[in-house]
Amino acid sequence: MNRKPASSPVARAAAGQRRPLKAIWRKVRKPLAESRLFKGVVASLLAQGLRFVRLTNPLVKGSGDIDKARAEFSPAIVAMWHGQHFMAPSVYPKGAPLVAMVSRSADAELNALVIEKFGIRTVRGSGGRENARLVDKGGARALIALKKALDDGSNVFMIADIPHGTPRQAGLGIITLARLSGRPIVPVAIVTSRRKVLERSWDKTTIHLPFGRLAVQIGEPVRVAADAGAAEMEAARAALSARLDAANARAYEMVGGPR
Repeated sequence: MNRKPASSPVARAAAGQRRPLKAIWRKVRKPLAESRLFKGVVASLLAQGLRFVRLTNPLVKGSGDIDKARAEFSPAIVAMWHGQHFMAPSVYPKGAPLVAMVSRSADAELNALVIEKFGIRTVRGSGGRENARLVDKGGARALIALKKALDDGSNVFMIADIPHGTPRQAGLGIITLARLSGRPIVPVAIVTSRRKVLERSWDKTTIHLPFGRLAVQIGEPVRVAADAGAAEMEAARAALSARLDAANARAYEMVGGPR
């Protein structure tokens, strides 16, 4: 008969120490997650981290001129892909008006707090796959708020693809906003040479690292007519997807390394 080897006194002592610590963590985990103060502290630390990454990643030659694009297209809808957007608040010109749409999910609350640390206003909602779903996810109210911001002269920021949908495929929400507002969608890509890609995440989330180089690419704007029908909306969605992909490909080429 095979017997399991007896654990050593050291191993048993270590296991005994871990159990109380694990129990304590279980008790404090939920209150911490619900604490506005705790989330504010974490958001401040993350914002400082983004500033440090931006400071240590000089812009490579040939990057897009953000100030020139703002002068030419504002007020505009700035579009990026999910998982590729984290550097955007640190790259956007300080003090320039911007309103960002952030998902209403609990997971996205910290993201909203980080964005607000850069002086960027946020509205909560989700673009959805179809116009009918906008109301269910608060998207209708969010789009109204974003349209008002555009009418007031502020740029707005939206993630083009749909949370946990098909990555790198623009949804109808951003196209709808362009049709309602009459403002162009400007595709933007921001890439660093040093980065960590979370390969198992649905959107290939990219964590930007310090001490590298940074590239910004601004694609050709997409415009949607006020009377655009279903076919025109679909064409605009396909065009935005293609132009965002092209901007990202150029940005990756500029800093070296595969996408």
